[in-house]
Amino acid sequence: MAKRRPQTAQLTFDDARKPEGWGGWRPGAGRPRGRKVVSHDTRPAFPARHPQHVTVRLVAGVPSLRRMAALGIIHGGHRADFRVVEFNVLSNHLHFMIEADGAAALSNGMQGLEIRLTKRLNKLLGRRGKLFAERYHARALTTPAEVRNALRYILLNQQHHLRHGEHWRGVDRFSSGAWFDGWADDRWKHEQPDAKRPTALAKTWLLTTGWRRRGLIRFDELVPDE
Repeated sequence: MAKRRPQTAQLTFDDARKPEGWGGWRPGAGRPRGRKVVSHDTRPAFPARHPQHVTVRLVAGVPSLRRMAALGIIHGGHRADFRVVEFNVLSNHLHFMIEADGAAALSNGMQGLEIRLTKRLNKLLGRRGKLFAERYHARALTTPAEVRNALRYILLNQQHHLRHGEHWRGVDRFSSGAWFDGWADDRWKHEQPDAKRPTALAKTWLLTTGWRRRGLIRFDELVPDE
């Protein structure tokens, strides 16, 4: 006489998703939801004539960087193939305008810059450990209009944090704006601190000449969303 097979019940979708033992699905597993995570794919190649708008974000819990002492962290780190031309230090992230002689130069230069920033900021903040939350984000700027918009976004970024109708009327002292000579208003000349220029001079046509054909930048311009 043949043995009867035990009857099996079909699992519901919820039962099938319950974690049992090792492996398999787990609650909360997978890529975190929320803000888009920077891809770890190979960065695209680009010619040296295209400046890069680079953003680096800090890990959660780091005190605000909007303090004068933080300005000194940007000094140095320039190389023949990698130059920080402009920057802005925000509360939990930093914006840079960078010239690099290709993807490899940008990667190596940013690696060195982030190492220096971590050492200097950790010392300044009295902390240890990881400082940057993820891989930096870089966007190549290929036209005069893109470069001008990026310069405006970097140097006037504090406009995003003001109340409706207000404007940041002058140079943001947490940026390289005091050394930027592309302002439409010459007030910037009176706001230069008695400090060595922390940034390198631009060399690409787009950053030295091209963007200016679209007009110099006013302090009261609205900052475009990116």
